[in-house]
Parts: sequence; structure tokens; C-alpha cells
Amino acid sequence: MQKTTLITGGAGYIGSHTALTLIEAGQHVLILDNLCNSCHESIGRLEHLAHARVDFVEGDIRDTPLLERLFSQYDIDAVVHFAGLKSVANSVCHPLDYYANNVVGTFNLCEVMARFNVFNLVFSSSATVYGEPAHMPIFEDAGTGVPASPYGRSKLMVEQLLADLARSEPRWSIALLRYFNPVGAHESGLIGEDPSGRPNNLLPFLTQVAIGRLPELTVFGNDYPTADGTCVRDYIHVVDLAEGHLKALQVLRRDPGIHTWNLGTGIGYSVLQMIRSFEDVTGVSIAFRFAGRRAGDIAQCWADASKARRELGWYARRNLEQMIQDSWRWQSSNPYGYRPPVELSAAFAH
Repeated sequence: MQKTTLITGGAGYIGSHTALTLIEAGQHVLILDNLCNSCHESIGRLEHLAHARVDFVEGDIRDTPLLERLFSQYDIDAVVHFAGLKSVANSVCHPLDYYANNVVGTFNLCEVMARFNVFNLVFSSSATVYGEPAHMPIFEDAGTGVPASPYGRSKLMVEQLLADLARSEPRWSIALLRYFNPVGAHESGLIGEDPSGRPNNLLPFLTQVAIGRLPELTVFGNDYPTADGTCVRDYIHVVDLAEGHLKALQVLRRDPGIHTWNLGTGIGYSVLQMIRSFEDVTGVSIAFRFAGRRAGDIAQCWADASKARRELGWYARRNLEQMIQDSWRWQSSNPYGYRPPVELSAAFAH
């Protein structure tokens, strides 16, 4: 039986790009996704890009019988774990959903993995686990802080759960990938970020304003202690991020234990800088207005990713211009994302 990498949440934005990267590297993948934040259409497009059929199962990581069936049917030797809710703002309003999906779901997944003697796990973590750091850039050994949102706290809880697992059983080989702000899309324009409802992240918000789906961009806060008063973030191309997961898997298979790596560019851009850069690259003017600060946001956050370069041989190769070009190509080619306009209207109605 062929060795298989299970990708939870693999129909989503980062998951689909990572699935393609692993397939192109010769790996067999199985995607499990409940489609709460993704669309089945991405699987068909992934198959087109991969020139191969992709094994896909619709389901939830909290469904123990389903997981047991998959681990019985496939020779799974590693898991790349993306499945979980990811909106900072939404987590403030619905914290229980985030703890149930992100923490309980991971607990359930790890329990089934151990039962089937699968101990290689790449976890999709986040720079939010650092809280609001006192110094920039952020190194892995800076220590975790107090995340500003239930989303960030759920990620930190999972990291702590996985660290305890690694200490308790030497066969566990775990990567905690703390990545910063994924943007961009595959250069084909066939797969990209397709948020349900109003976007929570900056670049899809920008592209939806530019394409005419939204009238203006809301800039949350212009009174932060930054150069222009708006939040500063480290934006990383999603394909660079996907390649980081491949590198991490390769290391895990030969080096057990728990490993933590930042995946970022090491460059911070403010919201206003991003708006100006988007206008310069695309030639499209962006209408925006300032609003109050958004709960859960911190002032600034960018990475030191030298550890990943040293230990994984990985670094971010795509610059901001390419991130914007690829995001705009995806949005221009897919004005309504993966979904037809009727579905889109229903999503915004809720």
C-alpha cells in the first residue's frame, strides 16, 4: 500500500496549495475537509493542476469513527494539520467554536494517530501565539505570550498539547509552523483565497474592493504606535508557505522530537503601505475609510525566519509585488471566488 500524507483542511486556502506542492514532490495525499471554510471546487482545480486524481473525503476531525476508517483504509505515515477556524475577529464573538474546532479537534486527531502508530505531524500554528512581543523581529525563542484573541489562544493551547505529547512519547515527530500573514495565490490563478462572507484579512479585502464586490476597504485603527498609525504585518506568499510544509515534513521523517519554525519574510508592511503597493502594482485605486481598532489585533508583528533557513533550507523567495500580482490574478480570474454569484449573495446575507 502506498504511503500517504493526510492533509486535514486540505481544500482550504493554505491546505490546497500545500497539497499541490506535496503532489508535485511525488507524495500521495489524502484530503479531509468539512468544507466549512472552503469549497469542493478547489479539489477539481487541484486535480487539474496536479494532472492526477486527488483522494478527498468530506468530514470533520472530531468524527472519530471517520478518522479510524481513513487510518484503516490508507497507509498514512504523516499528517499535515490545517483543519480549524482562523478568524481573529470571529473568535472574539464565538470563542467556544474555536476551542471546540481547534483544540478538541486536534486532541481527537492525535488520539487516533497514536492508536494507528502515526507520529509525524506538521501543525499549522500562528504568530499570534507570541502575543504582543516587546521586540521585533520575533525569534522562536522569544517565548510565547498572551495571545490577544481566542483564535490565538486556541493555537497556543494546541502547541502546548503537542509539546506534552512529544515529551511523553519519543516516537512523536512534530513541527509547529508559526507563520505570519499568508497572501497570494498559485500563479495559474486557478486556486486562491476565497473567504466566506466579508473578508477578515487585508489582501482579499483589497482585491474584493478592487474587483467591485465591496464598495470600500475598512482600515481598523490609525492610532497604533507605528510609523503611520496602522497595523504592521509580515506578509508571506502562500506558495512559499506551502514549500515550508514540504521541507518540515522531510525533516520530521528523519529527526524525531518537537520543532518550532517561523515562516515569514522578515519584512513588515503597514496597512497603508499595502494599499499604496496594491495601487502601484495593479493600477487600481482603492477607496478606504478608517474605523476604530478591531478587538484581537496587535500593533506590529514580523518574523525572524533565520532558523527555518538554517534548519530547513527554506526561505521566502517571492516578494510583495509577486504576492499582489498573484492575488490580483486570482481575483480577476475568479471575481466570485469558487462560488457562483447566487451562493455569494446568500453568504453575505448571513
